[in-house]
Amino acid sequence: MAFQRRRYNYYNRLRRLLPLICAVSGALLILFALLSIFSPPPDDTDRRITRQINYGANDEKNIAVVFKVPRGGGRSDHDIWRSVNAEFFYGCSNASSKFLNAKAITRNDRYLAIATSGGLNQQRTGIVDAVVAARILNATLVIPKLDQKSYWKDASNFSHIFDVDWFMSFLAKDVKIIEKLPQKGGQTWSPRRMGVPRKCNENCYVNRVLPVLRKRHAVQLNKFDYRLSNKLRDDLQKLRCRVNYHALKFTDPILKMGNELVRRMRLRSKHFIALHLRFEPDMLAFSGCYYGGGEKEKKELGSIRRRWKTLHVHNPEKQRRQGRCPLTPEEVGLMLRALGYGSNVHIYVASGEVYGGEESLAPLKALFPHFYSKDTIATKMELEPFSSYSSRMAALDFLVCDESDVFVTNNNGNMARILAGRRRYFGHKPTIRPNAKKLNKLFMSKENTTWEEFASRVRTFQRGFMGEPKEVRAGRGEFHENPTTCICEDTDAKTKAGKMDSRKVGKKNKKDGVTNDEQNESEDTELSSETDYEEDQTDLQDRGLYNGTRLDYDDASSISEEPELEEMLSD
Repeated sequence: MAFQRRRYNYYNRLRRLLPLICAVSGALLILFALLSIFSPPPDDTDRRITRQINYGANDEKNIAVVFKVPRGGGRSDHDIWRSVNAEFFYGCSNASSKFLNAKAITRNDRYLAIATSGGLNQQRTGIVDAVVAARILNATLVIPKLDQKSYWKDASNFSHIFDVDWFMSFLAKDVKIIEKLPQKGGQTWSPRRMGVPRKCNENCYVNRVLPVLRKRHAVQLNKFDYRLSNKLRDDLQKLRCRVNYHALKFTDPILKMGNELVRRMRLRSKHFIALHLRFEPDMLAFSGCYYGGGEKEKKELGSIRRRWKTLHVHNPEKQRRQGRCPLTPEEVGLMLRALGYGSNVHIYVASGEVYGGEESLAPLKALFPHFYSKDTIATKMELEPFSSYSSRMAALDFLVCDESDVFVTNNNGNMARILAGRRRYFGHKPTIRPNAKKLNKLFMSKENTTWEEFASRVRTFQRGFMGEPKEVRAGRGEFHENPTTCICEDTDAKTKAGKMDSRKVGKKNKKDGVTNDEQNESEDTELSSETDYEEDQTDLQDRGLYNGTRLDYDDASSISEEPELEEMLSD
């Protein structure tokens, strides 16, 4: 009896607790449902990037990015795929009526030949300047000889890379061009070989080369790269543009393959970014920078540096503070995300061997999983006609980078400068060069800031480094990068558009309560960004960048003694 009574009491108590248990369970279910509704979706942010990073020279530590990097590009105040006011500027390089036809000024007893040096883009600058030099000397130009003996070991000649017939016919009114020197006494004419100093101006050619040309009738200028002054009269600068942007056309096989690579990128996405990463072992060894890889990195890059005895040892921390170190692939990715490019953006990478391989690329690929190169979107069989020739492979990358919606360069070598100038000439397509000096400080302190603050500061620092119209003052920088003489402005259309915009802005400011002080502050920021760019250009000139072949992080005392290094790193 007692046992039955106890069991009855137990079930009675359990029956009373059942409603309470059900209520608690129901409340928990409702809570979980609310959390699932209002919490952000799991793919709204990239996972936190944690890897070994060291921006100093001594200690190594694990730094976790404390901000969550959004997968989307976030809000932007303008279209990230086009430059502001680009529609009001256009390339203009036609000769003036005062520029006489080549037939009227060319002397039949003067022949100018040149031998270029370096990689494809360094040689391109030599070809462009050779045409202008021939015009200055009233001479017939012989099709330039390409460099086949330097570091690149490329057996290609001019006709393998460029369309010779187009080159000669397009420039027929400017300079007389022949494929080879005429014969003299039944034998091929042997030209007098000589050199000219870098940045030789018009008077320099008249005083140094013309007397020899008058006497010997045929002259070959050796190692012809950046041997013409950056500042010439306008008609000669426009001739430079006609050569660079119109006369130099790649051969049909290169154009066909390059256009096919672009087509395949377009099939994947309406817009794409081309990235010239320049994170090769040789580049990093030369820069003297340190990326936190410990003794292994120091040993590997140190052994590469020892190939060139004249390279000075740099302080890695100082190099980075002064903006002379290429950004890491991860830093490039963070910069792009801060500028508004989301994880759905497709990236084409033009690069050689990346130091650290897949481990170095992993953070960039995590930020931008749609990651391609010519090797991933073309078969080995398709690339076989080009793969044994560095210049032809470089030409393919050049074409894809030129056709990209946004071009990003991680250094300021020849390819970056030529493409920057070309993209300005053909519509100011966005061309991003990291403001490394300012971004370095930001990357070093990113663990102490929020993503929103980080992204805002990146956008501020990059003003003046985005390839927009009038970003650089006329005459500043290297002409191939900033061909201001050949860029005209449609002032009437801009004035009309400006009046319409001012009405819209006035209404918006009234609505949003924007004050004159706030507008002045915006103007001050723009002025500051222009100053940043001018300082950067001055710094590059101080370090010898505009001798043509040297990089941002060049050492003025070493390059002239290390021609192979100069050629290898120039593009």
